[in-house]
Amino acid sequence: QVQLVESGGGLVQPGGSLRLSCAASGSIFTFYAMGWYRQAPGKQRELVATITSGGSTTYAGSAKGRFAISRDNAKNTVYLQMNSLKPEDTAVYFCNGRTSLGSNWGQGTQVTVSS
Repeated sequence: QVQLVESGGGLVQPGGSLRLSCAASGSIFTFYAMGWYRQAPGKQRELVATITSGGSTTYAGSAKGRFAISRDNAKNTVYLQMNSLKPEDTAVYFCNGRTSLGSNWGQGTQVTVSS
């Protein structure tokens, strides 16, 4: 089973930027789509952005215009560039990879937006 490991989270001031990385232990073509989700305290996990094996992307309304998902197939890594961060973006961010058999999840990385 391909493992997913997130990194790049941290503390950032409002208006700042972060880039999250999701490194796969094997080929990311194992997954027909990969995505970023987030879960804030006391809230349900929600979709942030997805990218297919062909490179098509989708975004949640809250992420449009501020976040960008991308993939580097040679490095088996998916990225989430987050700009103009707001306090309400504070959450644990999870990487997800979907196969015909189900989903693989990473362990999550904490993003805190605070002054």
